[in-house]
Amino acid sequence: MTKIQEEHKPQTRCQSEFGHLKHVVVCPPAYMEIRKVINETQKHYLNHNIDRELAMAQHTDFVTALRDHGVDVMSLPAHEPFNEQVYTRDIGFCIGDSLFMSNMEDEIRKGETKVLREWLENQELTYKDITDGTIEGGDVVVDGKRVWIGLSKRTEEKAVQQVQNLLPAYEVLPVKIREDILHLDCVFNLVREDLAILYPDAFEQKDLERFRQLYKTIEISEEDQFYMGTNVLSFAPDKLLSLPTNKRVNEALRNEGITVVEVNFSEIIKSGGSFRCCSMPLERA
Repeated sequence: MTKIQEEHKPQTRCQSEFGHLKHVVVCPPAYMEIRKVINETQKHYLNHNIDRELAMAQHTDFVTALRDHGVDVMSLPAHEPFNEQVYTRDIGFCIGDSLFMSNMEDEIRKGETKVLREWLENQELTYKDITDGTIEGGDVVVDGKRVWIGLSKRTEEKAVQQVQNLLPAYEVLPVKIREDILHLDCVFNLVREDLAILYPDAFEQKDLERFRQLYKTIEISEEDQFYMGTNVLSFAPDKLLSLPTNKRVNEALRNEGITVVEVNFSEIIKSGGSFRCCSMPLERA
């Protein structure tokens, strides 16, 4: 491999949710469809389903916005059986220098990890398997040496313990979320080392108080949560992507000095995820 090729080869290193995003993995929503309801948001949109042409156009705008800000965006091949494949965050996650392969809870999504494995092997990137229980990347939020992992219908405590065993230098903190919530990143996200967006009604009081002690919080309403108010994607310190419909959240972020780049993602959120869900960071500076 030449020196130039080495410079462009993706590395695996993510120590936060808000550092400069260098390499990220996405997948186009070429076969996106609500076939079987697997979360609360999909129940709302089942009868309308997904306009794939519009979803593809919005995803292209998302990728363009990232590339315009210097992010190397890499794409997995879309496969017809995997209608949820656009949500690449769930199938793998990076903590520090370690890349983990998720152990998916829903049968619909298990095949997606095989696609990721093949892609990673082609990129000559190594990864670790989670085998003790199910875990999905949407439940994993990294804050330096502290890692929050949501206990949801998709992520089990024994999988959290395996992550802790594999990362003894980290403090891995399980946090229970309300049963109807899909993933932790649907109700909690970090946009700066001292600033979090959260939906307070999703958490037990002890966990909510712990968040409030550690971070300044932008606390959102039920409506904001439905429209994925926490599911923003930071691409650089104090710079992120958010939905234009989340006006209250965006205003609060701007009041904190954060640059908010608005991209319409209205079709893709119908299946229960937004910008964070549609991105699997490999490296943040």
